Amino acid sequence: MAEFTLELNDDQKQVRDWLHGFAAEVIRPAASEWDEREETPWPVIQEAAKVGIYSLDFYAQQFFDPTGLGIPMAMEELFWGDAGIALSIVGTGLAAVGVLANGTEEQIGTWIPQMYGDADDVKVAAFCSSEPDAGSDVASMRTRAVYDGAKDEWVLNGTKTWATNGGIANVHVVVAVVDPELGSKGHASFIVPPATPGLSQGQKFKKHGIRASHTAEVVLEDVRVPGHCLLGGKEKLDERLARARERARSGGERVKNAAMATFEASRPAVGAMAVGTARAAYEVALDYAKTRTQFGRPIIDNQGIAFQLADMRTQIDAARLLVWRASWMASAGKPFTAAEGSMSKLYASETAKSVTAQAVQILGGNGFTREYPVERMHRDAAIYTIFEGTSEIQRLVIARTLSGMPIR
Repeated sequence: MAEFTLELNDDQKQVRDWLHGFAAEVIRPAASEWDEREETPWPVIQEAAKVGIYSLDFYAQQFFDPTGLGIPMAMEELFWGDAGIALSIVGTGLAAVGVLANGTEEQIGTWIPQMYGDADDVKVAAFCSSEPDAGSDVASMRTRAVYDGAKDEWVLNGTKTWATNGGIANVHVVVAVVDPELGSKGHASFIVPPATPGLSQGQKFKKHGIRASHTAEVVLEDVRVPGHCLLGGKEKLDERLARARERARSGGERVKNAAMATFEASRPAVGAMAVGTARAAYEVALDYAKTRTQFGRPIIDNQGIAFQLADMRTQIDAARLLVWRASWMASAGKPFTAAEGSMSKLYASETAKSVTAQAVQILGGNGFTREYPVERMHRDAAIYTIFEGTSEIQRLVIARTLSGMPIR
C-alpha cells in the first residue's frame, strides 16, 4: 500500500502539467463558443483523443495510480479549463465505472474499449440511472428488465432522464428493476450495445450550465439485449437477489444496489471537478482584484475583497484535501466509515457554488456579463450540488453512516 503524502511524485506532476496545458490551450479558448452553441464539442473531444487524454489507456493509468490521486488530479485540471467541455470529455467515464464496479473481466474488456472508440472514430458512452419520478429516490425506479429464458435475452422498458450522452452514445449502461419486491436491492445494470432496436433519444435538455455537455432522456421500448449484457452475469445476480430476499425476511444488513455502487465510486471524482471549477473562478477573481483600480488603488487593497479571496482559497484547499483523502482511502481499500466519499463531494460542491458566486461579486458588473468567464463558471457550478447525489442526499448518507440510524 502506498504511503499517504500530499506531495505529487514526478510522474504525477508531469501528467498534471500536461493536462493543464491542454486545458489552457485547447479547452479554454473553445469554452464560450460551445457554451453558446449548447452542442457536444466533438472537435475538442477528438483533439483529446489524438493526444491520448480521451482514451481507455489514459483513464486506466489514472484509475490504477496506487496513491489514488490520478483521477482527482486529472479531473481538477480538465474542469479548471471548462466544466461543460470537460464533462463531454470525461462523461463516458461514469458508464465505464458502472462496468468496472459491476461487470466481469470479460465484460470490462469487451465493452469499455467500445465506449471510447479511437482518435479517428471517437465514441461516447452513457450511464442511465435517473428517471422522471426516480432521481434520488432510486427505490421508485420503474424501468423494468424481464428475462426471456427461451432466448436468453433481457427485455428492457422504461424512460431514463438526465443521462449525459444519452441517445448519442455508442454504448448505454442502463440500471433497471429485475425484482420490484426488493425495492432498490432488486436493481441490476445492463449493457445496451450500439444500434440496438428500441432505444431512442427523448428530450434533449437546455440547461442552466455545463451546456457543452449533452444531457437527454433515453427511451427504452422492448429493448432486447443478450444475456451476457447483464453486468456481472445471471448467476451472480441470482445469488445477490437470494441474499437480499433472505435479509429482507430477517431484517438483516442492507445490500447496495448497482447504481449506488457506481455513484459511491465516483463521488470523490465529482468533488475534484468542483474543485477545478472553483479554482478557475478564484484565479480570475484574484487577477482581477490585483489589476482593477477604484479610488486610486487596486481593489485587493480593500480588506473586504482581500478577506473574500482568503476565504475562497482556504475553502478550495480544504475541499481538495477532502477529495484526496477519500480518493486515497478508496485506492488503499479503506472503508468509508464516516462516508468520506460523500463528505468530499458535499464540501467541494458547496465550495464551487460559493466561490464562483463570490468571484462574480468581486468582478461586479463585469462578472455578470459573458465577457468574463466567471458568469459561466457560476452557472456551471450549480450542477455539482445536484448531480450524482444532491447535497441533501450526501448529508443524509453522512448522517446515516455516523448514526447508524435510518434517518429520513
